[in-house]
Amino acid sequence: MQRAALEIALLAPLAGILGAQIVLRRLAFYTHAVGTAAFPGLVVAGPAGVPAAVAALGTAGLFAPAVKGLSRAGRVGGDAATAIALVAALAAGIVLASDVFESGSEVDQLLFGSLLAIGGTELAVTAIALATGLGCAAVWRRRWLAVGFDSAAAPSLGMAGGGAEMGLLGAVAVAAIAALDAVGALLVAAILVVPAATARLVTGSVRSLELAAGALALAEGLAGLLIAYELDVPPGAAIATLGGAVFAAAAVLRAAASRRVAERPA
Repeated sequence: MQRAALEIALLAPLAGILGAQIVLRRLAFYTHAVGTAAFPGLVVAGPAGVPAAVAALGTAGLFAPAVKGLSRAGRVGGDAATAIALVAALAAGIVLASDVFESGSEVDQLLFGSLLAIGGTELAVTAIALATGLGCAAVWRRRWLAVGFDSAAAPSLGMAGGGAEMGLLGAVAVAAIAALDAVGALLVAAILVVPAATARLVTGSVRSLELAAGALALAEGLAGLLIAYELDVPPGAAIATLGGAVFAAAAVLRAAASRRVAERPA
């Protein structure tokens, strides 16, 4: 439980710093896809004697530039490029798992997460991901914001650059891989997307969005961990369910507040 709580504490700042960019730049599908696309790397990891996290990072390292390259050269949008790269990764993983290697329990664990099995290696990977995210934000945060809010005007402000965009995609990929051990590839959005999407409903600036998303990710993660312990349910699923419930409540309250403002006499 202590290691699981520490893992959540390390992931929460990533949910704030990168989660805000994911929501503002509409990268939620990419975030989900890059975690799921780690499947072929996880299949190969065991038989090849490579640590699962290293294999997953290697796959993510190929996925991010593939998406960027497809969207730039293939005249397709970012979501379509993400879908093409994801299908290719899943197809490769299925072929490897069925015809080349035997899919072990470690693959299932990283697809669905095992927060209570977190060890020192997993914590170290998450710490590296946090350092990577903080470093990328320190260098490129202003460029990310400029391109996100007005991509056409960004070059005239000296804020353009493919390096910043690749840095964002790479940082999100590393964060998604780090979250695999906590919530699994299929629930990465529960940590990196849902808290920021919830905070987006009630915040009015990027800074407040980052702070609120990080705090909410920490609170939902720890609360979900305690709920999982008390009810004897998977922690990743508990965190995802709690996050979805909080988002739904925030959306309802925001809609009600908007109706009250609209109904006020002029």
